[in-house]
Amino acid sequence: MQIHHLNCGSVRQIEATYPGPAPAHAVNHCLLVETDSKGLVLIETGLGLDDVRNPSHTLGADWVEMAEPVLDEQETAIRQIARLGYNPADVRHIIVTHLDVDHCGGLPDFPTAQVHVLAAELEAATSQAPSFRYRPAHWAHHPNWVTYPTGSGKDWFGFTSLQPQGLPPQIRLVPLGGHTAGHTGVAVQDGDRWLLHCGDAYYYHRELGDAPHPHPLLDLVQTSSEVHHDLRLGTQARLRELLRHHGDQVSIFSAHDPWELHHYRHPGQPMVLR
Repeated sequence: MQIHHLNCGSVRQIEATYPGPAPAHAVNHCLLVETDSKGLVLIETGLGLDDVRNPSHTLGADWVEMAEPVLDEQETAIRQIARLGYNPADVRHIIVTHLDVDHCGGLPDFPTAQVHVLAAELEAATSQAPSFRYRPAHWAHHPNWVTYPTGSGKDWFGFTSLQPQGLPPQIRLVPLGGHTAGHTGVAVQDGDRWLLHCGDAYYYHRELGDAPHPHPLLDLVQTSSEVHHDLRLGTQARLRELLRHHGDQVSIFSAHDPWELHHYRHPGQPMVLR
């Protein structure tokens, strides 16, 4: 499978908490996966065309003021997929870690795709919207939802994992609780290693070092948006253990850290957890 790392929606500029990396806009890190027989799989959508063109309506004025999105149409998934030479209509599956505005804004751009999400997340989103985090404009086109329970599943490096319907076993849902009611990571096998998209289970790469060091601004965002504090911190502790014991088999990244995205786009440059 060929995997592309995309930024589908820059937001406000932030600084690293140690010397070296230049300030950068926080990102919406998405994956485009080309499968052998199941077409294109988009993992997260970031911001979509409607968000760029009418942000106050689809994203909400309060969220726009907080996040300061760049709102560049060329960063939307549909435009990037076309530039890669693919037909956007070939996106047959979308997997979202959760339904916060910045993770599912591109759903209307792919109206025929199956959208895979944990059932608890869809229930929370549709029951609470409209709200700061959930905006019904993103699913007003009535997506073809495929939902999953958060109960038992297959072991994946000590985590429970679920097999998305209609997708190969090289793609797994890995529930990572605490941020929202039905938050999940997404694991994708890349050759002899796995990539784990952790969504918003953490926000900054230094949170996963042996001496966790959160980013002051990003930590404010994640603590203010968590639904279960202890569960979120427990998830982060388990991710540290995953790296400690299986770092030779699994690479992980979060949704918004721009320095992680730079690393995965330039794999020859080491990612240093300092």
